[in-house]
Amino acid sequence: MKERLIAIEEKYNELQAELNKPEVISNVKQMLKLNKEVADLKEAYDAYQKLKKLKKDLEDAKEMTKDSELGEFAKEEITRLTEEKTKLESEIEIMLLPKDPNDDKNVIVEIRGAAGGDEANIFAGDLYRMYTKYAEKEGWKIDILSEEHNDAGGFPLVEFMVKGDRVYSKLKYESGAHRVQRVPVTETQGRVHTSTATVLVMPEAEEVDIDINPNDLKIDVYHSGGAGGQSVNTTDSAVRITHLPTNTVVTCQNERSQVQNKEKAMQILRSRLYEAKIRQQEEALGSERRSKIGTGDRSEKIRTYNYPQNRVTDHRIGYTTKNLDRVMEGNLEDIIDALITEDQNRKLREA
Repeated sequence: MKERLIAIEEKYNELQAELNKPEVISNVKQMLKLNKEVADLKEAYDAYQKLKKLKKDLEDAKEMTKDSELGEFAKEEITRLTEEKTKLESEIEIMLLPKDPNDDKNVIVEIRGAAGGDEANIFAGDLYRMYTKYAEKEGWKIDILSEEHNDAGGFPLVEFMVKGDRVYSKLKYESGAHRVQRVPVTETQGRVHTSTATVLVMPEAEEVDIDINPNDLKIDVYHSGGAGGQSVNTTDSAVRITHLPTNTVVTCQNERSQVQNKEKAMQILRSRLYEAKIRQQEEALGSERRSKIGTGDRSEKIRTYNYPQNRVTDHRIGYTTKNLDRVMEGNLEDIIDALITEDQNRKLREA
């Protein structure tokens, strides 16, 4: 750990020196690049400076024990400083874990009603509302990209972007099958039914992340359709894009213009292809996938929402909470914090 911290300190100081060079100051692109590198190192750099000071203070306190008048005070200082040093070293261990390069990215979330008919679609709508509420609490912005409405309520499909600070770092654990157990509004006998909705969270991909050949695309335009099949407008504004090599199909009809719908459809397509690329890389690594919390596959059952017992259970880490009502209002912090902590612990064990 010490060797890595020394290397970080040296690199940080080198970058700071570079940033003060006139030729760099006049180059905006280079300045942005170097500033990002500095920002990536700053947390560990600052922690190392604090650790060095703690060690120096500990040495001074040990010297003070030789003084008969200051001996008791020095012993108390040694206890306090040792505890602080141990805690900081644990925090630094986590800081030095390999970073997920996508953690800073915005995300595109796709929710689909799965097994359970109308009730599954209604539950998909409940999940969308839950994530919307959570995003509001985090100060993030929601932008709907595509939605299909159901006559009974909810969504057979809804796709939306979440923009904000380190969105992927928190929502990346949400991919998988979410199961609900409750009495549906359509149930006349009062029986509890089990239905599922699937969630897919994809980091927003920029053009530099994934290269798409325009010749590999088949683009169709058609009339936008609203709830119940009615036409939203009379122009061919809806867009369907098919990526021929992978047979990936995305559609968008929420915007009034064809240009805007095409732009959003391309956003979704880039993120789908990027997510597939990440999945292939992880499968090639093998061990990294085994150490992760869940596979990220849409079919993997990750969580159960039991309404009669007001219970939420995350099956990947054995976490259970008895405040389902608060969770559905967007209070996901405890669940997501538990997932992040377990993820860090697994990485520490592997390291």
